[in-house]
Amino acid sequence: MKSLFEKIFGTYSEREIKRLNPIVDKIESLESEMKKLTDDELKAKTDEFKNRLNNGETLDDILPEAFAVVRETADRVLGMRHYRVQLIGGIVLHQGRIAEMKTGEGKTLVATLPVYLNALTGKGVHVVTVNDYLAKRDREWMGKIYEFLGLSTGCIVHGMSNAERRKAYNCDITYGTNNEFGFDYLRDNMVIYKGEMVQRELNYCIIDEVDSILIDEARTPLIISGEGNESNKLYLAADAFARTLRGRKVDPNEKKNDPFNREIKEENVDFLVDEKANTVTLTEKGVKKAENYFNLENLADPVNMEISHHINQALKAHNLMKRDRDYVVKDGQVVIVDEFTGRLMFGRRYSDGLHQAIEAKEGLDVRRESKTLATITFQNYFRMYKKLAGMTGTAKTEEAEFKEIYGMDVIEIPTNKPVVREDCPDVIYKNQEVKFRAVVEEIKEKYKKGQPVLVGTISIENSEILSKMLRKEGVKHEVLNAKYHEREAEIVAQAGRLGAVTIATNMAGRGTDIVLGGNPEYMAKSEMKKKGYSDHIIALADSFFDTDDKEILEARKVYKELLEKAKESLKDEQEKVKELGGLHIIGTERHESRRIDNQLRGRSGRQGDPGSSRFYISLEDDLMRLFGSERIRGMVDTLGMPDDEPLEHKLLTKSIENAQKKVEARNFNIRKHVLQYDDVMNKQREVIYAERRKVLEGENLKENIISMLENIIEGAIEIYTAEGKYPEDWNLTGLVDYLANIYLPKDKVELGDIESLTKESLKKNLLDTSIKLYEEKEEEIGKEQLRELERVILLRVIDRKWMDHIDAMAQLKQGIGLRALGNEDPVRAYQVEGYDMFQEMIKSIQEETVKHLYHLQPAEKIERKRVVKITSTGRGGEEKKSKPKPYIRRKKKIGRNEPCPCGSGKKYKKCCGKNN
Repeated sequence: MKSLFEKIFGTYSEREIKRLNPIVDKIESLESEMKKLTDDELKAKTDEFKNRLNNGETLDDILPEAFAVVRETADRVLGMRHYRVQLIGGIVLHQGRIAEMKTGEGKTLVATLPVYLNALTGKGVHVVTVNDYLAKRDREWMGKIYEFLGLSTGCIVHGMSNAERRKAYNCDITYGTNNEFGFDYLRDNMVIYKGEMVQRELNYCIIDEVDSILIDEARTPLIISGEGNESNKLYLAADAFARTLRGRKVDPNEKKNDPFNREIKEENVDFLVDEKANTVTLTEKGVKKAENYFNLENLADPVNMEISHHINQALKAHNLMKRDRDYVVKDGQVVIVDEFTGRLMFGRRYSDGLHQAIEAKEGLDVRRESKTLATITFQNYFRMYKKLAGMTGTAKTEEAEFKEIYGMDVIEIPTNKPVVREDCPDVIYKNQEVKFRAVVEEIKEKYKKGQPVLVGTISIENSEILSKMLRKEGVKHEVLNAKYHEREAEIVAQAGRLGAVTIATNMAGRGTDIVLGGNPEYMAKSEMKKKGYSDHIIALADSFFDTDDKEILEARKVYKELLEKAKESLKDEQEKVKELGGLHIIGTERHESRRIDNQLRGRSGRQGDPGSSRFYISLEDDLMRLFGSERIRGMVDTLGMPDDEPLEHKLLTKSIENAQKKVEARNFNIRKHVLQYDDVMNKQREVIYAERRKVLEGENLKENIISMLENIIEGAIEIYTAEGKYPEDWNLTGLVDYLANIYLPKDKVELGDIESLTKESLKKNLLDTSIKLYEEKEEEIGKEQLRELERVILLRVIDRKWMDHIDAMAQLKQGIGLRALGNEDPVRAYQVEGYDMFQEMIKSIQEETVKHLYHLQPAEKIERKRVVKITSTGRGGEEKKSKPKPYIRRKKKIGRNEPCPCGSGKKYKKCCGKNN
């Protein structure tokens, strides 16, 4: 709803678009001029623009012409001409803002305008997509425009070699996923030779589905891991113990009903599960059981922190992490399911031991814990680009966050044709069983008349429940979830056909375009496969570049014929589907975020097509159960409706939206909190990576080493002369011993005349002696060899100390929240103590580097090598923390046929010991 001010003066987006209209008019006025150009003259425009930029013109100066050139090229090579609203979107993206464009409005084509313009600088443009499939598709599809105009394109996908990555990054335009770009940045800052780096300077980046990447995925950092030393025995022991416990779920309204909130010690259960806070807490009874089970005197003792942590993760794995919702078990591995897209996240592991706890729960091999080698959040990675832009169908609800965190505003781009989709009111039921029955009835009704239906579910589990119910009713349908992701393209391509019923998790919500009546391109390619053409040849047949290859030319001819045939055959079906009302969307549950609901709705009604949508909700849904107010329950009870009758009321719909707003606000605070902590690490990361780059660039580090000597001597003098003003009060023996322990032999120390000694002269004498000794070492080893040894040793010391520092900071962060109990700001405490720890690390790096260099022998060969081998890349809610090793006194081993200690009356092998 527009406010009175907006009705009079227009919305912020409308006012901004009004300012851009003259530029758009200029672009459109060039259309006839561009049409007159030959292909060669159009191609020559690229060199002309580059020359003009070199001669002092700006990107804004050449924008209208450059956009007009791309528009004409797209028409010639793709048969697509940018609409006026798409030109507006292109300008918004060039300005480093977020363009909110509805589904089907051609965001992929819009991006070609600012991508081409910014690529003319030669500094590289990155286009970020949410998965490898879309990165490859968009590069192959839109790459035809860039290749025609003489620009190079590359694509970064999982599994590529360093050489392939470097080549792709050196292209004018590089497509890839947020994960690949982020991990490459981290890996580049772990290499031991400059030639191993793959990325260039981070110049300009456009993020597709920007809300998914910068909002939904912002809470979990990217983590590169190496093999740690942790044993997996404790995970199995904690899992066996967790199975002996009995707990209960906390009612979300419990705290409201009981202002004093029953003490944990009064509980008769062993643990409490708070789904809203996503925590599991041992009660006093549970703590006593843990102490008995592990033979501990006090579980809260710091020495037992590791056992306590493992117990907590085991309880979380059993009570909060659900199979086929949060993860699936595939080929003997626990694979995470992305909660926002529903896709499987191969290669990723939960951090902090949670993944191992789930492996123990599922009876799989428990893999060893890993050590964090490098980590960064998407928030801090993407803020390093000189210019950042984004596009999505749903960003307005999070505009405040985009502005505060990334400095980007959101501009709503009008649709090319009016949206005629009918969004029906939500239907609310008391319980899930009745809700699902109602959903099935609506699907049956649409199926009978042939209208295509897309059903959105939040979890794999719900998609399979619904599928089972439809099979019983004889409704033919397709299921698209993380278990069947291999067939995603095929299922989505057919989801708009007559009589199609598609059940999908959130994975169908992004990057996919459902064409009413079927997708002719997909049909043509399927026919080519039947004729024996390989995927590679089919891709080449649908590409644009000059070739003399007879096989490719023949394939292009066949593809063109099949495409025309498919378009002709689908015409009647497309009209029929439109007559039936277009694609009907059914949401089986409201998501925590309104954006995800809007994404699902936006699958229907693209480019002026007819369509409709409706959400079905039950009071047992997670959102309603955990965040719905008592007011909703009160309203339902007041209305006194039977369980099987739906409730439709504007107040109910408003209350649901308020619940979503509550969750969104809470999640924003969590992301802001994560960023506040990561900002501390980010400043430190920048310092360390800058030092590493100096080493890799091959700089002469002798001045750095002398500067280190100066810092060590200054610091030591401050400590050992602190007792008084005069030399006789100073601890000179301690000073000499300290320096001797690092690098300076006692017999080489020259302090000077004690009576006339000052701090300045003491520093000068010690530094002169140190430099003299170092120059002797240089003569002994050789100038060039020592320069390389300086680089080798400094790299090794920095890497080892930085990894230890990451662990130490993670451990500090883990316990810093308790400072709030003493009225201390935890973030401020983390900043102060983190700074002190960083200064200590820098001092330690300097001391260890100098120590190694002064003890080098002439014949000693030291080569560059990694400190720790990389074993995996993944995402985690927290950085992994190092934990102290406790002493565990084990109980007497229980025999398989002995009574189970849990008191069930069963034999141990039939009860708690069955998984051991």
